[in-house]
Amino acid sequence: MWKAITLVIIALGLLGAVVWSGGRSERADFTFINRGDVNTLDLQRMSYLQDLRVGRLLFEGLVQNDVFSEDFRVVPAVAESWEISDGGTEYTFTIREDAKWSNGSPVRASDFVYSWRRAMLPDTAADYYKLFALIEGVQEFYDWRTAELSAIATGTSTYDSGADLWQATEAKFADTVKLEARDDRTLWMRLVRPTPYWLDICAFAVFYPVYPPLLAQYERINPGTGRVDSQRGWTKAGTLISNGPFVLTDWKFKRRMWFEQNPHWWNQDSLAIRTIEIPSMEDSNAQVLAFQPGAVDWVSDVTAAYRAEIYAQKQAFYDEHRDEYDRLLAEGWDAVEIDRRLPRDPRNMLQVWPVFGTYFYNFNCLPTLPDGRENPFADRRIRRAFAMTIDKKSVTDEVRRIGEPVARTLIPPDSIGGYTSPDGMVHIGAVAGDAERAAIAAEARALIEDAGWADRMPIIEILFNKDAGHDLIAQAVAKNWERYLGIEVRLVTKEVKVYRDDLKNRNYMVARAGWYGDYGDPTTFLGINKTGDGNNDRAYSNPAYDQLLLDAGNERDPVKRMQILTEAERILIEEDFPLVPIFHYSSVYLSDPFRMSGISTHARSKQNLYLTDILTDGIGPDEPKRMPMKPRSAEGRSLTAPTPSEGSVQ
Repeated sequence: MWKAITLVIIALGLLGAVVWSGGRSERADFTFINRGDVNTLDLQRMSYLQDLRVGRLLFEGLVQNDVFSEDFRVVPAVAESWEISDGGTEYTFTIREDAKWSNGSPVRASDFVYSWRRAMLPDTAADYYKLFALIEGVQEFYDWRTAELSAIATGTSTYDSGADLWQATEAKFADTVKLEARDDRTLWMRLVRPTPYWLDICAFAVFYPVYPPLLAQYERINPGTGRVDSQRGWTKAGTLISNGPFVLTDWKFKRRMWFEQNPHWWNQDSLAIRTIEIPSMEDSNAQVLAFQPGAVDWVSDVTAAYRAEIYAQKQAFYDEHRDEYDRLLAEGWDAVEIDRRLPRDPRNMLQVWPVFGTYFYNFNCLPTLPDGRENPFADRRIRRAFAMTIDKKSVTDEVRRIGEPVARTLIPPDSIGGYTSPDGMVHIGAVAGDAERAAIAAEARALIEDAGWADRMPIIEILFNKDAGHDLIAQAVAKNWERYLGIEVRLVTKEVKVYRDDLKNRNYMVARAGWYGDYGDPTTFLGINKTGDGNNDRAYSNPAYDQLLLDAGNERDPVKRMQILTEAERILIEEDFPLVPIFHYSSVYLSDPFRMSGISTHARSKQNLYLTDILTDGIGPDEPKRMPMKPRSAEGRSLTAPTPSEGSVQ
């Protein structure tokens, strides 16, 4: 397979052998390489893609997305049904009678109340607590709890102990937050305002329940601070109790995770695989090497340095079968089914298609850096100057080389029904002539001079983690800034955990970042830039921007609502520049379409891996799952209008 690159990776055979030594002697029904090692299995603390992917294997929420439907529709999961009030603010879910935890205990409505309350506590530091604040009373409860914890810390609290504060917290929650378990099978909530994408949010893994009796053994109220202190032991294999399709039976950190069917899952009969293994394999070359002989069935993010060569071979394969490819495309088959209907060939094991995500660079917007230095990027003129002098086209064409589109907006254009993207800013890679580039560079330098930094600009530091080719992108950006701005740039490479900590602590000047939409509405991208949001790693704050998001939340006219959100994105990417979009992601997977089914080509890029079926193992239906046919022109353009997302009022 891929003879041209065999010599490049053959030397890694010993590495592959080392990686695989020490594992189980038996092979799992399905083995895949996750995007990276799991950071946490605490649902309410999740934010990274690889964590959420595993979270959906182990746990299940009220509802789920049908990832093989064009509109990504919401379907029943733990809740067998639900009712929505005429005003669109009250939701009543009925828990299915056969929903159980992996120890056989029934899943109760109160389990959701307990779990969601965890995310509403400032103690938990949940990145997504703002989504829970769509429920009436949550923001008031969060602010009250934050103030009371601060009062204890400063010795001004009216409560005698942390236990007293916790008792008051439980009472405050019951009185303030409009979330109730009316009985074991009935969960009720009232939202602050009608939110047409609320069901889509409920399908998000951070809204899944944890098992309260287990958590109670690992959480305690700190008598001095009043905070809920959580120990991590409850997520260990053999200890963790979950309610989803699989249970975690073995987890050796930096080696592998092993999953087996949950015998108490209500829909167990639908599963076509019995066991899953996720080996820990950080080296991107070793991942490809493991896929070649079939040691793994799916690689979720191909980042090997030679992947562009693999992509080129895939395109050559398509060219050899151009007439048949164009016919299948025009008929409306998705990318995986097209590969499955073309002749078997090692070159069609790579799958690449656009997804609902954007790669961007963060600018730290704080006035001073953590070490006390004055921060030039606190001035939006500086941010604009640096944003306009990134040659995004060279990044996509010369570094990435897999056909990803240059990003002029944060939200991928045409990805959300009814939403119109702003124009974005002209960058230096969008013009061809030397004179035009020189004019953009001159404008950028003038902005730096106007901001008062021309003669005192410090060495600019770009923070990134060492894997996935981020170093090559950083090198290209650094050359742009050195060439067009005359600025000295230093690259700061850190291990992924340290990088993430620095990002959260705003311990950087410029940092690489990326975002995949969590639900089908513009706010899934725009909300991460709101003042105080748990995912606002830029420390960006603009009251006018925040007000637009608030206005959009209160706007009942769906057309006007989308217009307001367009204006919010315009401020973000044309005026304030807390971040600079560079390209819109494509998924880059490795799998054999003749052997494996269950990978969705939907742009939302949400893979529910319990849908996997190994087509040659005699387990399950052994029939491929397919996306609905969507007729296209020979150029690949859809011949049907875009389907409104769940976030659009239909």
